[in-house]
Parts: sequence; structure tokens; C-alpha cells
Amino acid sequence: MTLVDLRRLAIRQQSRIRFVLRNGMECVISEDGIARVPALQGVPEFNLEQELAAATAFFVEAAVPAGMKNPPQPKPVSLGRSQLTAMALDSPGAHAVHDEHDDE
Repeated sequence: MTLVDLRRLAIRQQSRIRFVLRNGMECVISEDGIARVPALQGVPEFNLEQELAAATAFFVEAAVPAGMKNPPQPKPVSLGRSQLTAMALDSPGAHAVHDEHDDE
């Protein structure tokens, strides 16, 4: 599972995915597929792909639509690496499919 896989999953499910980095900071992948480290104050001294490879626990929560009055508070669901990998790789559109057809 790569960062791209998680970004696609977050977009498809309109959810936020969070995981803790080894240095204690947290990475948040938003519903628009952007990975952010909110506590980061400068140039990072880590590689996010490597940090993702070391992560074992993930939190997934539904994104609240913008402009909604009194939105429900989504409850984060805790998932292990294997569960999230299965979601990311088994979901429709996770793999590019090329149908054979005439290019005429």
C-alpha cells in the first residue's frame, strides 16, 4: 500500500485518513487527496512514504460536507494496516483496467 493508494481511497470514500509518524507527528490525508502534516513547521526531515510503511494503526472518518448546518460529528474508525490495505487495494478503481478495443 502506497501513499497514492490511500489518497485514492480518501477521495473515493470522501473520508479522512490519519496515521501517526515515528516522530510523533500526525499525517492527515483529506477527502481531496492531499496529505498534510499539520504540526510541520519547516522542511521535513522524513520521507512520508517511509513513514507510511512503518505505520501500523490508521484512523478513518467520514468528511463533513462544506456548508452543512449542524453537521454530525463523524466518529473515527480505527483500522490496522492489513484492513486498510484490503480496503485500498480491493476497492473498485484501485487498479487501472485497460479494456481491449479498436483504436480506429
